[in-house]
Amino acid sequence: MEAALLGLFMVSAATFGTLLEHPDSPLRAALPLATARRVLMGLVMGTTAAALIYSPWGRRAGAHMNPSVTLTFLRLGKIAPADALFYVLAQFAGGALGVVVARLTIGPRLGDAAVRYVATVPGPGGAAVAFAAETAISFALMTVVLFASNTPALAPLTGLFAGALVATWITLEAPLSGMSMNPARTLGSALPAGLFSDLWIYFIAPPLGMLAAAQGYRAWRGARAVRCAKLHHDAKRRCIFACGYMSATAPGGRA
Repeated sequence: MEAALLGLFMVSAATFGTLLEHPDSPLRAALPLATARRVLMGLVMGTTAAALIYSPWGRRAGAHMNPSVTLTFLRLGKIAPADALFYVLAQFAGGALGVVVARLTIGPRLGDAAVRYVATVPGPGGAAVAFAAETAISFALMTVVLFASNTPALAPLTGLFAGALVATWITLEAPLSGMSMNPARTLGSALPAGLFSDLWIYFIAPPLGMLAAAQGYRAWRGARAVRCAKLHHDAKRRCIFACGYMSATAPGGRA
């Protein structure tokens, strides 16, 4: 499920990235301003992220879709190491396979220089700016996710908050780093595009930012305040995590 969720996210990114950036696209011609195209891309991808989080598979698996998210919940003690390992492997596989599926569906336009398999690369500010930006947006996203998902009145809206931040970062931050927050998402595009020189940024900065957010949240509210590793918890579905919602009926969080 985790592989499929990130794969679908990549298919959406590749499809709309091609529609908005390929020189022959009518949509590209209708929106000559790069800012307008980023706003539309942000809305599409934010909606995609939220839809996947609230989907049946998203509710079942937890909708991490990102090794940085999984490693953060591992650090918080909410996911077993073995489960975290397979989640991360699935996420990398899903990201790569999603781009493969998109390439088979879209064709060579996805590899055009204007699209480049929707790769995330540093902007004109260079690697240092991209690293700082990726760290900052990853920190902000995880802070919002932890605060919302562990606040009863806000927990059902966590997926909407996450989707809104994805939309905002694509609109405002993408010129700095391409807006990734996700090593698996970046590698999935980098493999067919052959863009590896700055890959280290997207493998270090997102986990760093999210782990820092987790440390800050623990210091503020304590480790016990984190209820579950799911972005949207659905009590009707089995939970594999060290789940505070399920602990009353199943020791260790497994139901």
